[in-house]
Amino acid sequence: MRFLPHTPEQIQLMLMVVGADSLESLFSSIPEECRRLQDMNLPDALSEWALNRYMDALSASLAVSPDYKIFIGAGRYDHYIPATVSALKSRSEFLTAYTPYQPEISQGTLQAIYEYQTLAARLMGVDVVTASHYDGATALSESLLMAIRKTRRKRVAISSLIHPFYRRVLQTYLEPAGFEILDLPFLENGLTDLSLLEGTTDIAAVALQSPNFFGCIEELKTASKKAHEMGALFVAGFTEALAYGLLKSPGSQGADIVFGEGQSLGIPISFGGPGLGMLGCTSEHTRNLPGRLVGKAKDLDGKNGFVLTLATREQHIRREKATSNICSNNSHCALTAAMYMASLGKSGFCNLAKLNHDKAAYLCRQFSDAGFRIPFSSPFFNEFVVEFPKGFETRYQSLLEKKIVAGLPLSTFYSKLANHYLFCVTETVSRKDMDALIQEVKS
Repeated sequence: MRFLPHTPEQIQLMLMVVGADSLESLFSSIPEECRRLQDMNLPDALSEWALNRYMDALSASLAVSPDYKIFIGAGRYDHYIPATVSALKSRSEFLTAYTPYQPEISQGTLQAIYEYQTLAARLMGVDVVTASHYDGATALSESLLMAIRKTRRKRVAISSLIHPFYRRVLQTYLEPAGFEILDLPFLENGLTDLSLLEGTTDIAAVALQSPNFFGCIEELKTASKKAHEMGALFVAGFTEALAYGLLKSPGSQGADIVFGEGQSLGIPISFGGPGLGMLGCTSEHTRNLPGRLVGKAKDLDGKNGFVLTLATREQHIRREKATSNICSNNSHCALTAAMYMASLGKSGFCNLAKLNHDKAAYLCRQFSDAGFRIPFSSPFFNEFVVEFPKGFETRYQSLLEKKIVAGLPLSTFYSKLANHYLFCVTETVSRKDMDALIQEVKS
């Protein structure tokens, strides 16, 4: 999309219409200490052709060679994307971020969002799903804000095994507003320790991720029972949506609100973005659910029609009363996820999930047979942790030189887990690659 700036004359005309003296006066309602008072330190402008050359050179320097064998997931997962998805999502009628405010000219876009909501609700086991969230981190934050509004309590308890980046985003959301976050530690089996909840009565929500950051499958039903006994809502999430092709859905395990990342549903990794924030809930919490929600109605002739519903939750209707002020139309990513789920179908989705699990189980067993310790005994999906002898860092670097990324060092996120590495296997990893990895780490 080309950028066509307004001329100074056009800007002055617009200011005159709204009764403003200058562009700066448009921001007079924002306290001066919250405004940037100096120009941004940006390089000189380039011509369109020079910019294109620069971006081409930059992308070439960043490109990851297909020769690399990468065994990392940790929130971004490499899956094969059916050709149907790539072909359909690139159609011009879908390539828009326009919010379908006018239903009479937006039926196709509205129906596409509705279909996504239906498939996502089945996957997550909830009654209602929206399609307006940037990624799993913002979906987590919005879900806990929902719980705070619902319970009118100011503390939330979250597992330390929720993705570390998600927890950092959550801090940005909650702490400046005066809300308190209680971190729940993890046990020796790789699951969340819920014992800190005993005797606690002022918690708005308990949040877990399953599979958690270590790939271990949490006991959601147990956590749900504890949360509800405290009068709190239970919030469950995921970074790998494919896991629920095998596992029981979070909603069926007692989750009131479900959040997650939908990148693995047909969206390329693309250096970390874009993603798809998935957020849904049971029907009783619908009015606290932020984001666009499409409903199905009947027109005067009795034909099906699709409309944005319960829109008073949105900032474009009543900004000061909106449940969120950063939700955007993320329908292209949501539509991609719907196409992916529809392309695989129920049995294909389940079979692919089983393949992912079985491949990861094979590699885990190979590590164990080679004498490396698997520290966490809990069942896992397609990620698991391996503990290596001290000094493995040197070997890790030498493997990088051989274009093998041997897992993710966990000491960056958990100081007590030195020499622990998180490995991930999806259907894109061959047995030959896994066997080669084992031989390299043994040598």
